[in-house]
Amino acid sequence: MADLTGLPNLDIGDVLEPVSGALIMDYEAEAAITKGAPVYLSSDGKVTMAAADQNCIGIATKSAAIGAMCPVLVRGRVKVKAGGVITRGKAVKGADASNRVVALADINEGGTATISWTLKLGVSEQSATAADDLISIYVSK
Repeated sequence: MADLTGLPNLDIGDVLEPVSGALIMDYEAEAAITKGAPVYLSSDGKVTMAAADQNCIGIATKSAAIGAMCPVLVRGRVKVKAGGVITRGKAVKGADASNRVVALADINEGGTATISWTLKLGVSEQSATAADDLISIYVSK
């Protein structure tokens, strides 16, 4: 695991900018949530950690027990764990089976593939070369 952010003093799930420049919203945890995990709306007003392709709304900035409120970064820069190779400047989504951010493949819009714009969680600010690399992303939900 390499920390590619240049910010070794920050943990996974830490916001990389002043809180006034980020948008953090509180949701009830429908299941236990780990700080730094991508989360999705699993019920009205409730979030769960993503463990597959899900329409994630952001990154948990604190761990939360079931029923507790969980702050979620829905816009801004945050430190995350990569689930594999991610190219700087490319779109990312959540998540793999280990609740890590992964690359969102480019889609040929002229083809017949179904396009799901809601899968895009944000954009990678560094290139991850392996699973568990620490990178920053700009969440833009």
